[in-house]
Amino acid sequence: MPAYTLKVKLLNDRARLPEYAHPGDAGLDLFAAADKVLQPGESSLVPTGISIQLPPGTEAQIRPRSGLALKYQVTLLNTPGTIDAGYRGEIGVIMINHGRLPFKVETGMKIAQMVIKPVLSVKIEAVDELEESSRGTGGFGSTGV
Repeated sequence: MPAYTLKVKLLNDRARLPEYAHPGDAGLDLFAAADKVLQPGESSLVPTGISIQLPPGTEAQIRPRSGLALKYQVTLLNTPGTIDAGYRGEIGVIMINHGRLPFKVETGMKIAQMVIKPVLSVKIEAVDELEESSRGTGGFGSTGV
């Protein structure tokens, strides 16, 4: 039995509750609540028709579906997208078509997955120096290929 509850409001008759495809899955499938055609190179905000109330101390991360990426070269911009616990508006998914053919999003289609994660709140402290680390300032490929 889940220890937390995700409250979901259906905003229209095309909306579907998020659902886990298999027991133990990390991501809940999100479904399109409208039809759209994404032309090659085009991005668009696709509505899900839902708003949510997250458990305290959590966020929702919106992530791409690997099958759409592999088969159609369709993925998400701003990924993972973050939904803060206080947000009560409709969840929209920013999809992009990197493929060479138009891609039709149909109402009820699985378009993304939503993973609920804990969030740490931190105290901010300005300092003159940071502690040394073994990595230091190395980044952007500093470990080689």
